[in-house]
Amino acid sequence: MAIATIRTLVFDCPHPYALADFYAQLLGGEIKGETDSAWVDLYISDVKRLSFQRVPDYVPPEWPSTSRSQQLHLDLDVDDMEAREREVLALGAKALDLEDEGGRRGFRVYADPVGHPFCLIRPW
Repeated sequence: MAIATIRTLVFDCPHPYALADFYAQLLGGEIKGETDSAWVDLYISDVKRLSFQRVPDYVPPEWPSTSRSQQLHLDLDVDDMEAREREVLALGAKALDLEDEGGRRGFRVYADPVGHPFCLIRPW
């Protein structure tokens, strides 16, 4: 039996509402919190929630790096890698590693607008 269940995954960031809005456009869901709040929640139907908290001296992770860890990353399934890549880049994501060996590797790595890495993954 589990000792606990996950309530939320929390992202440190300089502007919680802006990062929540990025993820709302990426994953859907409803943002709860004010634009200037120090804490904002994003409620997503198949996930309890993602939360975003203001950290004044935020230092983004580096990918790949052993000196500044990536802290965490999200793996996100997509139906069409090329189309979804264009969309995440238009939202403000940054490409980190797009070499997926002609589709054989099955994933590409990006960073959200404040540097948290995430992967888009081809369907199995």
